[in-house]
Amino acid sequence: MDRYVCQICGHKYDPEKGEPLQNIAPGIDFTALPANWLCPVCEAEKSLFKKE
Repeated sequence: MDRYVCQICGHKYDPEKGEPLQNIAPGIDFTALPANWLCPVCEAEKSLFKKE
């Protein structure tokens, strides 16, 4: 599974860690997140994340 980084604030979504700030369990791939998911730090849209 790939890691993705927010192009606005630099926050990294790592599927091996999940997203503790949003109670997303480890093992959830970035592509499986809902289309309306937002960066937990700056609230950027999912489309503003790029594969690392």
